[in-house]
Amino acid sequence: MLTQLAIRDYAIVDTLDLELAGGMTAITGETGAGKSILLGALGLCLGERADAASVRHGCERADLSASFDIQALPAARAWLEERELPSDDCLLRRVITASGRSRAWINGQPATVADLKALGEHLVEIHGQHAHQLLLREETHLRLLDDFAGNRQAVSKLGENFRRWQAARRRLAQLTENGDELQARRQLLRYQVEELDALALGDDELATLEHEQEQLAHAEETLREAQLAAECCDSDEGGALALLHQAVQRLDPLPGSDRGALAEVLAMLGEARIQIEEAARELHRFADATELDPERLAWLESRLSEVHRIARKHHLMPEELPALQRRLHSELEGLEGGEHDLETLRAEVEALRDTWREQARHIGNTRRQAAGRFGKAVQQQLAFLAMGKARFEVEVTPRQNAQADGMEEVRFLISANPGQPPRPLSKVASGGELSRISLAIQVIAARHSTIPSLVFDEVDVGVSGATAEIVGQLLRRLGENGQVMTVTHLPQVAAQAHQHLHIEKQAKRDTTLTRMALLDEAGRVSELARMLGGVTLSDRTLAHAREMLQASQHGTAH
Repeated sequence: MLTQLAIRDYAIVDTLDLELAGGMTAITGETGAGKSILLGALGLCLGERADAASVRHGCERADLSASFDIQALPAARAWLEERELPSDDCLLRRVITASGRSRAWINGQPATVADLKALGEHLVEIHGQHAHQLLLREETHLRLLDDFAGNRQAVSKLGENFRRWQAARRRLAQLTENGDELQARRQLLRYQVEELDALALGDDELATLEHEQEQLAHAEETLREAQLAAECCDSDEGGALALLHQAVQRLDPLPGSDRGALAEVLAMLGEARIQIEEAARELHRFADATELDPERLAWLESRLSEVHRIARKHHLMPEELPALQRRLHSELEGLEGGEHDLETLRAEVEALRDTWREQARHIGNTRRQAAGRFGKAVQQQLAFLAMGKARFEVEVTPRQNAQADGMEEVRFLISANPGQPPRPLSKVASGGELSRISLAIQVIAARHSTIPSLVFDEVDVGVSGATAEIVGQLLRRLGENGQVMTVTHLPQVAAQAHQHLHIEKQAKRDTTLTRMALLDEAGRVSELARMLGGVTLSDRTLAHAREMLQASQHGTAH
């Protein structure tokens, strides 16, 4: 059951914290006051699509949250437990930014909008004001009958099995109808895989090959230059060491005082001689270690050439070949496995088909059995809604082809006047009649729902007078077994509610805000009087409203 709805900076609401109870709650207000805002905020918490227009003008974001008591909702608790989320209660939160981005949380943990929608299906059932328009689409009829018959889970499982069956059929068709093409693909893959396996290029091998090839290709030149550099250092004639020796010999004969002035220079020449001697030794060691290996160089160049040739053939960079090898191996294994598993796949298709047919047969039986009960229940409600002479029937006919939801088509037929044969709703029902038929069907569907929180958004459009009072009684009876919230313009409906919320717009400076209040008895009388007689409330209108409210709390629901 929905226990609290908190709204921040949504549409024309700045701040709203709403506590909700069980029973029937009426939501009223003048046209344009923002009654739809409450349901819009709830819808966003339940995963409906959001956009930047949801955010109140001038604000950075809208923040919405809905709290639920789920102690009596095992399906919702199981959904949370399967995802390792706290299941003692349930808090859904949605934040929409001014740029249109959206984030969601379930019990404080980040969630997707799809998660909100999936969990929301266990929490709230919304009956919209345009539901009567959906009745003109016959796929809606099948869904409503399945809900009445308790087939929802069975039909969902049937759909899953149907999709598995069809997927297996497509795989089988691909293997059998494209046999020549697949065989050609297998042969090409085998050749390509053999070539790549023979190449056996490792993930990091290319860089190693290129580095070694570059070293060997320049080894002769490197050796020559290292030897020449060594000669420059220690050659007897013209080498750096010989020249340094000559420089020192020229300074040695100088008088003591001059030599003292040049002591630092002599020290530098000595250090230079040591450094050059060390450099010469290193150059000789490097030259001795440098090997010329023309055979290894030829092999490296041949292997690199083969790597680049195969890479060009596949229109890839050479370093991408190992990944290609793994990918082609995987594809070849899949095709060769499929070749051997053809008979297994045929058996799987037959088993899935037989399972689906058995499930569909059982669901078809339940549909045919429920059709008569559903038709009688709706016809009974139509009698309460001043359509006692109408005849409502549910027609279940076999389909020509299997579909995800079974082998039956369902149509709702109505005869609004005696003597006329039942015909499809779209052919005979007027706007007012269609609204009442829709309401009767929704009441029956709600009675068989396992979801305790029901929302009715102006489903009473098109009814008035005594019929409107009966509509209110029906909604009140539904609320006695759970929670019903209804947006209404009819005082006869609002008077039946266990609690009454009033919404109004208020102008503040340069902005317009929506305010909502839970009405006490005096407030309810005033609001009912407004709904009965407009802005000016006469004593007679107030007395009528007071009488209506008192009588409604003791009315008889059907």
